[in-house]
Amino acid sequence: MSYRYDAGEVITAMVTPFNEKREIDYNKVEELSQYLMTHGSDAILVAGTTGEGPTLTHEEEFEMLSTVKRAVANKCKVIMNAGSNSTETAINSAKWAQKEEVDAILSVVPYYNKPSQEGMIEHFSAIAESTDLPIIIYNIPGRTGVNMQPTTVAKLAEKYTNIVGIKQSFGDMDAVTEMKLCCPEDFTIYSGDDSLTLPMMALGARGVVSVASHIFGSEMKSMIRNYKSGEFLAALNMHKKLYPAFRKLFMAPNPVPVKAALAHLNIIEDYVRRPLVELTSEQKKELFKVIDKVKKN
Repeated sequence: MSYRYDAGEVITAMVTPFNEKREIDYNKVEELSQYLMTHGSDAILVAGTTGEGPTLTHEEEFEMLSTVKRAVANKCKVIMNAGSNSTETAINSAKWAQKEEVDAILSVVPYYNKPSQEGMIEHFSAIAESTDLPIIIYNIPGRTGVNMQPTTVAKLAEKYTNIVGIKQSFGDMDAVTEMKLCCPEDFTIYSGDDSLTLPMMALGARGVVSVASHIFGSEMKSMIRNYKSGEFLAALNMHKKLYPAFRKLFMAPNPVPVKAALAHLNIIEDYVRRPLVELTSEQKKELFKVIDKVKKN
């Protein structure tokens, strides 16, 4: 199977490590980047929702990107979040990302504005015409308030070769099938939800833009590889093993639980920026019980 752009099977939407002052801990950024690279991640997404991108300054984003790129040293692809509900802001972010020589950008369907399907086409057309970078559309109706229809995705994919894929964070399997039917053959679909990775792959998805891969990256990679090699039962068994962790990692707003899990494993601290708040001690006990059980199985 050939793809317009191949970011691999497991893209980790990396958290942004903070210290107790809620300042970015760049030493931990470097360590975490290297950890992810050696534990199943084919690509790292910087400053996305999981990275608390809305709370980062442009200066912080620049330093984060530089730190991640330096840490992975071209051994892992680096994707930059460059989306906005303002088309002009998204264009400027895409141009900046191209100047910084990232491998690709992720650009979300405009949130809050609630554009029509035609408005989405104009938005992403303007971004695609502003950059040569590969663009992965991010469709997450639960956060944006609107859903990009498969026919809209197809229109953009047919017109712009640099619109290379979509992160589909929406549990509508019919929509995945419809995209496979109406989009170009080389257009890539990624699951945006860990628990939907295997079901979406059964319909032709490439892999996942993952949160759980922070903790279970090698297991996620194993599940995907087993499925692709025809070891369907092994893939299903891994999905079933990981499923309780998939659910608990979203027991509170992302990335609060995954940061707590990483702190539990002594990889980073669990500090988040307001308006997010850390898990309570009771919530942590509940989460760690599941994480430890899945790790042991």
